[in-house]
Amino acid sequence: MLDVIKKNGVTLAIFAAITTGLTAMIHVITQPEIELQTELKQQKLLDEVLPPILYNNNIQSSCYSVCNPALGDTRKHRLYIAKKNDKPIAAAIETTAPDGYSGSIQIIVGATFDGFVYGTRIVEHHETPGLGDKIELRLSNWIESFHNKKIINGHTEKFAVKKDGGDFDQFTGATITPRAVVNAVKRTVLYIQTLPKELSVLPLYEITEK
Repeated sequence: MLDVIKKNGVTLAIFAAITTGLTAMIHVITQPEIELQTELKQQKLLDEVLPPILYNNNIQSSCYSVCNPALGDTRKHRLYIAKKNDKPIAAAIETTAPDGYSGSIQIIVGATFDGFVYGTRIVEHHETPGLGDKIELRLSNWIESFHNKKIINGHTEKFAVKKDGGDFDQFTGATITPRAVVNAVKRTVLYIQTLPKELSVLPLYEITEK
């Protein structure tokens, strides 16, 4: 009986070792492809908020870590600097609308340092299906209404939903969600305008940061 138990134990140990080895090998083999697909997905998102024709640097390598109340929370956000012939001309930055109807809304905003908005996209949200989820491009073109908007000299009166006297539509039966997004984008664009004087001291974003 003891011999049988020992034999089964050795068999299980060998099986576990082989399985662990195979898992590790598969991870090593697939990791480069996973990283490539992640990079391509991020580049596609950046291309949607900053036209590639604007810059000629590797924007994903020009990624910094920033933490500012204007970005909606206290965590570190990724900031991408677009450069033309090594001169910073625009930025794409991850930001948060903390006051969505169903929680925080994660956004990426692309704009120049003088307040011109090229694009905005929703990265993650939990808003109500059929109402607040219209902030997604796949469901409506509302998010594209930020394109070509500009905040000049800090004047933000029109950077609000129409219910609050601004230029942006709200959704029927759902004002909280678009208001949260508009306000978050406004704060972010104002923050982007302050960045040129900070670029030399910003830390690079480490991939292990969350």
